[in-house]
Amino acid sequence: METPDSSPVYRRPAVLSALISCLAISLPLGTIIWAFDLLRRVGVLIYPEQFGAVMLGLATALVFLHTPASAGRERNGPIPWYDMVFAALGLATCLFVALRFPEFSTAALKTPASLVAGFILVPLLLEGARRTAGLPIMLVAAAFLLLGLTAYLLPGDLMGRKVSVNSLAYYLTWNTSAILGTPTMIVVTVVVAFVLFGQGLFLSGGSGFFTDIAMALMGRYRGGQAKIAIIASALFGTISGSVVANVVSTGVVTIPMMKRAGYRPHVAAAVEAVASTGGQLMPPVMGVAAFLMAEFLQVPYATIAVAALIPAVIYFAALFIQIDLEAARHGIQRVPESDIPRTLDVLKAGWFIPIPFAILIAGIFWLNFSLDLAALYALVAVLVSGMVLGYRGQRLNRRSLIDVFRTTGLGVLDIFMIAPLAGIVIGVLNITGLSFSLALSLVALAGGSVIGLLLLTGGVSIVLGMGMPTVGVYILLATLVAPALIQIGIDPLAAHLFIFYYGMLSMITPPVAIGAFAAASISGSRAMQTGFAAVRFGWSAFVIPFLFIFSDSMLLRGGPVETVIDVATALAAVWLIAAGFTGYSVRRIGAAQRIGFVIAGACLLIPVNLFGGSHLLNLVGLAVGGALLAFDLTQRRVHTAETLAQKELRT
Repeated sequence: METPDSSPVYRRPAVLSALISCLAISLPLGTIIWAFDLLRRVGVLIYPEQFGAVMLGLATALVFLHTPASAGRERNGPIPWYDMVFAALGLATCLFVALRFPEFSTAALKTPASLVAGFILVPLLLEGARRTAGLPIMLVAAAFLLLGLTAYLLPGDLMGRKVSVNSLAYYLTWNTSAILGTPTMIVVTVVVAFVLFGQGLFLSGGSGFFTDIAMALMGRYRGGQAKIAIIASALFGTISGSVVANVVSTGVVTIPMMKRAGYRPHVAAAVEAVASTGGQLMPPVMGVAAFLMAEFLQVPYATIAVAALIPAVIYFAALFIQIDLEAARHGIQRVPESDIPRTLDVLKAGWFIPIPFAILIAGIFWLNFSLDLAALYALVAVLVSGMVLGYRGQRLNRRSLIDVFRTTGLGVLDIFMIAPLAGIVIGVLNITGLSFSLALSLVALAGGSVIGLLLLTGGVSIVLGMGMPTVGVYILLATLVAPALIQIGIDPLAAHLFIFYYGMLSMITPPVAIGAFAAASISGSRAMQTGFAAVRFGWSAFVIPFLFIFSDSMLLRGGPVETVIDVATALAAVWLIAAGFTGYSVRRIGAAQRIGFVIAGACLLIPVNLFGGSHLLNLVGLAVGGALLAFDLTQRRVHTAETLAQKELRT
């Protein structure tokens, strides 16, 4: 069809549209089949890697059919012939790998067919990742491929084994620690299950419930608009699996609301970016990367979630405190009463929304279900409640039920491409022996100092994470950086949480802060200005990892009294520093007092076990902070009395 002022509108052939939809739906269906062990029940016994290869083939074919080579996530024209060829090659190669995996994975046969599979699959995965996840992750993987072929040329302790092109291609394709290794297997099982759960919750009105309950709880407090954004983003971010997806999903509502209330555009965008980043850090779900952490550490996911609880609480407390003080300083009032829903009405309309979360938590923490099985049982509750009830009439029907599966399949394509590239990085490090030498080099560069190594790895984590999605950031850092921390004696769980936090900081730290930049595009603010504001509001994330490295109580590993004291002093320190950064405590404060508050908070924040005499600095911080606050309270009372006296004189 043609319109008077436009070129002809392209309509994709129905066969191709149906094929893309079928491929997309097949990904979550495959995860369900595997989670419920349906293949074994019908007598089909296969290796997990064979299942992973089939799923990877479906995803690779879907990437080339659905995502164009140029910028953009949707095709607006016909599918080029070469993309159809790439899709067919990707699917056929992965099916071949699945079929011959038992044979080629147990012996280095290196037949022409096994080598051709590697030479086809690796470039296709690189291009697929570029299209879906962006150029940075593709360049990182390509650099490691080059490193794998030149590792023997590196100087000194960095020198690795010499590996031929054929050996590298064979190893990456058929070894269980490479393309079909842990990252890919976690994605095809756990990640898809949780994204499916989140998509079902979203399409049945869950995001609306989160926003409404946040507004009902926080709308009546000063600066309530930003507090609503924090709670809504934290709730949605914990299941979205992506900082950018969270920013886009909730930010379109919360950022304009904050701007109307009087928050400056870059501040509104920064608050949304920091809150959305925090959603990945908050138990019980913590986004996708936490599941990978459990696999890397070989511990139950519940262990990760429990350890991450107090750091996440301090993170959001710091953001909440700053927003409250920012609102007080700039006179930003509460949400108008007419816009605030009644809490009882929200709970009455969405009473069933928490039930799937209860099932999920019970399955993970008490019933010892596998992660994917717990997510799928929670999904059943979501789908049933969504079809029967729905939040405020947003019910699931047959069409929207299909959309849940279809959008899930399309939504996980970037993660499907990131995981095998992470496997390529791991495979290169293993076959060349560079993983150990890189850890040694980092330790040597830090001079054996724990603090020096933490500062170094923190900086490296932020740099490596720039422009990369959440999952890619963590996998890369867990492979390259975490071993150095563990080698120097840091607890493995603390080490992985450390790089997890600093990897997330790349989302809000300029010059490539993709979370902050996504929020800036919604608010209309300048990208770099928003990024620096996000660093100011998210400053606690730079400090929290050092706290739990030197204080076991922060990971809920100490005694109850010690834990309460450490958390209380950390929250007090956060308030003091936030007051200094904002320029407001219980009244506006000048530059000298702001510096005093920051110094007092920094002294109080120092872990007791950091060095001898740390507790004395804590006492100094407490005394100075208390004195400054007492002074401000006195000045406010004097000012209030003078204001009342002036009013009486006027009357």
